[in-house]
Amino acid sequence: MNEVMDYKSRLSDPASRKFETFSYLPAMSEAEIRKQVEYLVSKGWNPAIEHIEPQYLMDSYWYMWKLPMFGETDVNVVLAEALACHKANPDNHVRLIGYNNFNQSQGTSMVIYRGKTV
Repeated sequence: MNEVMDYKSRLSDPASRKFETFSYLPAMSEAEIRKQVEYLVSKGWNPAIEHIEPQYLMDSYWYMWKLPMFGETDVNVVLAEALACHKANPDNHVRLIGYNNFNQSQGTSMVIYRGKTV
């Protein structure tokens, strides 16, 4: 059996904090972000964008970037909003969420742009 790797994530060290599934992987490229948005839209989920300062990452409240994009199926519109949020808040983490109407829950949630860590 392989040894389990310990990620030395500490509240006192903002640079070490891990968040959500993709935070253990290298940052996503624009093409990879596009694939995630395409998947979200193909499932019929409603996209939404949120952002937060890295030092408050462990808090449960993220700032909503505008309202969720109910019924939006154009991948380019979703990508443009995510990029606009990132440009307006370059030091913040930006998260893409897909709301599932059927289950009344989040179908997916991932950080697509990482902010600067102190």
